[in-house]
Amino acid sequence: MTRKTHLWPEAPVRSGDTVTAGVLVEGPQHDRSRVWYRIPGRFGDLITERGDPYVLLMLFTAMRIPTDLHVHGEVSPSLLRNLDEFQSAWVCWRPERYTKVEITADTEREHPGAGATDSAVTLFSGGVDSSFTAYRYRKGLCGRQNLDLRAGLMIHGFDIPLERKEVFSRAARRAESMMKSLGMEFIPMVTNLRDLGEPWWDMHGAAPASCLSLLQGGFSAGLIPSTEPYNGLVLPWGSNPVTDWMLSGASFRIIHDGAAFSRVEKVRMISGWEEALRHLRVCMIGKESEEDRNCNVCEKCIRTILNFRVLGLALPGCFEHDISDRQIAGLRGLDDLKIAELQRVLTYARQRSLSASWMRALQVCLAQNRLELKLKKTARKLRNTLPFLTA
Repeated sequence: MTRKTHLWPEAPVRSGDTVTAGVLVEGPQHDRSRVWYRIPGRFGDLITERGDPYVLLMLFTAMRIPTDLHVHGEVSPSLLRNLDEFQSAWVCWRPERYTKVEITADTEREHPGAGATDSAVTLFSGGVDSSFTAYRYRKGLCGRQNLDLRAGLMIHGFDIPLERKEVFSRAARRAESMMKSLGMEFIPMVTNLRDLGEPWWDMHGAAPASCLSLLQGGFSAGLIPSTEPYNGLVLPWGSNPVTDWMLSGASFRIIHDGAAFSRVEKVRMISGWEEALRHLRVCMIGKESEEDRNCNVCEKCIRTILNFRVLGLALPGCFEHDISDRQIAGLRGLDDLKIAELQRVLTYARQRSLSASWMRALQVCLAQNRLELKLKKTARKLRNTLPFLTA
């Protein structure tokens, strides 16, 4: 007998100055849980009562168990068709973890978007990638791809844990300042979505797509800013240009934006945006009470500073102080993706015929991390092929 998980979408509930939408999840063992999304009440009309966001939310959990999904509500058949291919891709990438499942609904019906045909909302964290997307669209620099980007969505519960309300509040104030400087609406959202416990490196495309899709009552498209460029893709990776678009339905598109640009190119584009230079938030490992600030010591902070430096730009105000060659050379524990990002900085510096001590420090950093990573991979391979060595 096929196992099945039931999704019961709940009507949005207003309380004070907020509105909360959610879904009751009944698992194959009849265990129940609830996932919720909360936004300011003035944005309540943007929330859809359709089941599309909740299918996106539960897809990775369903493929992992595995269990078929049934939505007790209305879902877009075009979304279900795209998710069939989405599942195929992820099962190919991770056959040891995921199995293809069936998704059904009480009603399968297309519904025209409530907003204008080109109205869009973008995921916005305040980092380089999301700032690039917001700036590029608002300045009309996307050519034939341009959309009417009206709002930025910042989500509490992703990189900043739910219990750290003041930390998110400070980060949100700075993000709102950035949005206002571009004439955009700022929408903060709180969700317990990560309580599902799925690996974030797989789910960080479907999770924001779920949050964006919840707002399809007022928009026709949701943008997910890219992380890696086309010539530097690392797959499988949760958000990517190969599968993100498959999280779309006919009435609400998910667009993976910016993969044609390296992070150096993104920094160059936003370098004239004063609010971004003052408020960029790229760090994700700062002190618990300061997760809204850049730590100036982690790999991502150092890499972002080097992105500005290689362009000949001054240290932006979002960083309290500059970095040293010792910090650069001393970076350790980098994975393939981070090594590739730093290599692109070094390659760009060489193409510009730069000569500086920080380049030598970066070269040392890359050589040492490549060696360490090679040794780790060799040890892992030996453990897998010769298990008696660890017995």
